[in-house]
Amino acid sequence: MVSIGLLVLAAVCAGWFGWRWQNSPSSAATAATGSGGGRSAQLVEQVLREGEQDVQSFNTLSYKNLAQGLSNWQNSSTGTLLKETTSGWSSFAKQVTKLKTVTSATVLDAALTSLDAQKGTAGIIVALQVTVKPAKGSAATKRSRLEGTLTKTSSGWKLSSLAEVPVGTS
Repeated sequence: MVSIGLLVLAAVCAGWFGWRWQNSPSSAATAATGSGGGRSAQLVEQVLREGEQDVQSFNTLSYKNLAQGLSNWQNSSTGTLLKETTSGWSSFAKQVTKLKTVTSATVLDAALTSLDAQKGTAGIIVALQVTVKPAKGSAATKRSRLEGTLTKTSSGWKLSSLAEVPVGTS
């Protein structure tokens, strides 16, 4: 009898907490921005959309349009990531042209892991499908998870870091 009573109590508590969580104005983004309402939801959507585009741009490159692809990388990054990617462009461009590769990326899913509007920083995690087509042979498709940091600049949110997240444990 006591165990049935505890089970009913646990179910009622779980239902109440679930309802409160679903209907509360707090979310990771709202907590990070310190405000509620539609304005923070719009900010989250904007930062997420720009972050997804930046990650996709960084994983899409064709030897046929190399200058445009590298320009997209430059327009999608800031800070250390921008310096790292632009410092070795000439040797990288030669290698891509020689191998005649075409890489395309599709964002499968993405989420902000943090957002601090006052500091102008956000964390993002992205599930990505990347297809690499070599000049000869068949295309290879890989799915990966990437984690990055976005920094607000005068021209929008840009990637300031990007790294692959290991899958599984060692």
